[in-house]
Amino acid sequence: MNNIFLSFFLALHVFCFAQEIQESALKEAAGFPVGSSIRFVPFMQDKELSHLQKHHFDSYTAGSDMKMYQIAPRENAYQWARVDSIVDYTKANNQRLFGHTLIWHSATPTWVVKKAKKNPEWLDTFMKTYIQKYVGRYKGIVDGWDVVNEGFNTRGSGYRKESIWYATMGEEYIEKAFRYAHEADPDAVLFYNDFNIERDTLKFNSMMKMVEDFQRRDVPISGIGFQMHIRMDIPNEVIAYTLQRAADTGLQIHLSEVDVIFNTHDDSKGGGIQLYNKLTDEMRLAQAKKYADLVQMYQEIVPKKQQYGITFWGFNDRDTWINRFFKLRDWPCIYDEELNPKPAFYGFLNALTVD
Repeated sequence: MNNIFLSFFLALHVFCFAQEIQESALKEAAGFPVGSSIRFVPFMQDKELSHLQKHHFDSYTAGSDMKMYQIAPRENAYQWARVDSIVDYTKANNQRLFGHTLIWHSATPTWVVKKAKKNPEWLDTFMKTYIQKYVGRYKGIVDGWDVVNEGFNTRGSGYRKESIWYATMGEEYIEKAFRYAHEADPDAVLFYNDFNIERDTLKFNSMMKMVEDFQRRDVPISGIGFQMHIRMDIPNEVIAYTLQRAADTGLQIHLSEVDVIFNTHDDSKGGGIQLYNKLTDEMRLAQAKKYADLVQMYQEIVPKKQQYGITFWGFNDRDTWINRFFKLRDWPCIYDEELNPKPAFYGFLNALTVD
């Protein structure tokens, strides 16, 4: 990206909206769905935020509203009201609804963990009932699902063995989850989703071994979700390598939780390492280039028919999960804390419109 291009981004940044949105809609510029995660209640109470979401995005991912601890907080007590409201919203605004997530160790309610430890055989029966009741209820409505989220170790090779799902059922729990989801909705696009797989090649290789085994044995996996919570210092060459290998499977590729941070962390809650205390113009422009590079790699490497889309995990610095979770002060999103577009927004948009 040359200096003229960067200066253009910075100039555009000053023309932020007040009452009317001035920016071109991302969904209209993209040749694939563009989405963002949303926490439904605060989102619906914020007119400016909801206006931006409707303007820019044609895909909706629930931030936490569709996770197991929300759906099954107690035994035999399914709570569908929030999801039903999300369905109504996405239908009214012609948006694709993506289901995040069916099985995730961190979203497993305490009552499920306790019961599984007392009666290990019960967990498989529960998982099948839960998945098929949930997926079946929204059959033909939820377009795709993160069937299993973060089933591999935080770093390096191997499965996440401390998960109650692995500890109780072994690695077969992932295969079973996909089979149960497919039985409930044969047309749903079914993803395995994880973080750091774009840069940790040991973790990536473990995941790919599973994916390729599933393909050989006709386990109904449809796609790979790269969360893409990336840092500015992650080499593009590494990202391109993992994207290419994943695309070579022929599966759908979803950049499912995108943000780009300046600081770093150890992947644990509260584990932020504050390297930068102020966001400079130079940093803004570098972030714009990183977003543009990511879009360009996605479009150039992933065949059109495999592009499930790009989803931001929140799209503004005010509401980003990064600062809350890692106890950081960072600026990872395409909109700033005042809901003004950053150079990152224009970097992303410009890359979408480049032939």
